[in-house]
Amino acid sequence: MDELFYDAIDFLKCLISTPSTSRDESRAADVVERFVKAAGFAPMRHGCNVWCSATTFNPSLPTIWLNSHIDTVKPAAGWTLDPFTPTEADDRLYGLGSNDAGASVVSLFAAFRHLAETGQPYNLIFLASCEEEVSGRGGIESMIQMLPKADLVVVGEPTGMQPAVAEKGLMVLDGEIAGVAGHAARNEGVNAIYRAIEVIDTLRNFNFDRISPMLGPIKVSVTQIESGTAHNVVPDRCRIVVDVRTTEEYSNQQTLDILRQAVPQCTLTPRSTRLNPSGISSDHPFVARAAMLGLEPFGSPTLSDQALIAYPSVKIGPGQSSRSHTADEYIEPDEIRRAIATYIALLDNLRL
Repeated sequence: MDELFYDAIDFLKCLISTPSTSRDESRAADVVERFVKAAGFAPMRHGCNVWCSATTFNPSLPTIWLNSHIDTVKPAAGWTLDPFTPTEADDRLYGLGSNDAGASVVSLFAAFRHLAETGQPYNLIFLASCEEEVSGRGGIESMIQMLPKADLVVVGEPTGMQPAVAEKGLMVLDGEIAGVAGHAARNEGVNAIYRAIEVIDTLRNFNFDRISPMLGPIKVSVTQIESGTAHNVVPDRCRIVVDVRTTEEYSNQQTLDILRQAVPQCTLTPRSTRLNPSGISSDHPFVARAAMLGLEPFGSPTLSDQALIAYPSVKIGPGQSSRSHTADEYIEPDEIRRAIATYIALLDNLRL
C-alpha cells in the first residue's frame, strides 16, 4: 500500500505540473502513458484518452471500467500559488486539478494495479479520459464504441469517497414565443413579452409526476430573456433560455416532450439532449458493498462523464466538490491513501 500511495503522489505531481485544460490534454496524456507503462501495463491511446487492460479480455466475464478525467478548467482568479507547481503545505497538496480530478485518476490507477496483480472475477479496464470539463465529443463519448461494453463504470470525481448513485442530467433549451408587431401608442398587435410571461410562469411552477428518491424533482429555471427592438414597437418575438436539470425518472427526450406539451405556445429547441441523468439500483452489488463499508449513497446535482455513459455507473472519488474550480485548489495526501484502500475494498472479488 505504501508503494502504491507514493507512486500515486508522484503521478499526481506530474499531472499538476502539466497544463491540461480541456482540448489541450496531449501532454497530460503523455504523462499517463508513461506511468502506465512504468507499472508494467500496455497503454493504448485514442486522441488524448489513455487506457489499459489488467489482463487479456475474457468475453465470458463481466467488465468494469475505472474512469476519471485528465483535463482541467483554466485557473480561477485569486490563486496565491503557481497553479502548475505542486506545492505541499499544511498536510495539503496544492495545484490545479489536484482535487478535480487528478486525485481520482491516480487513486483509481493505484487500485487498478493492486486488483490486476491479485486477479479478479471480471475484466478490468483503466481509462483516463479527456474533455470532461466541456462534455466534449472527443472524450469518453468517443471511447464507448472502442472499449468492451461495461457492466459497471466507476467514475472518479471528488465526492469525499461517498458513492453518488444518481446524477442529474442537463438540457439547455432555447425558447421562442411569437406575437404580432404593432405601434405601442395604439391598441395594436400581440405583445410577445406578455405571452412569454405566461410561459415563464408555467415553467416556473411546473411539476413532473415522478420524483427521484435521490435527486428530488426535475428543476426548470428560465435564466435569460430577450425581446423588443424599440420602445414604441410591440414586440413580435420573445426569446428565453431554459436550464433544465433532469433526473433518472425521465430521459432528457421524455422531459423535453412533457415541457413542450405544457407550453405549446412556445417553441422549445434543445441545444443538446446528450447529457442524460444517470442512476444505479440500490441493490447493485457495488452499492451493496459500499453500504457494508459504511458509505452513504447520495444523489449528485453536478455533471460528470456519467452523463455520457449508457452503462451502470457510480461516481466516487477523493476530495470535495466544493474545492473544484477554485483558487488554491488542493487535495490532502491522506485522502488519496484512504481512497486507494476504499476502491480496493469496494472492488476486490466483487461479483456482478
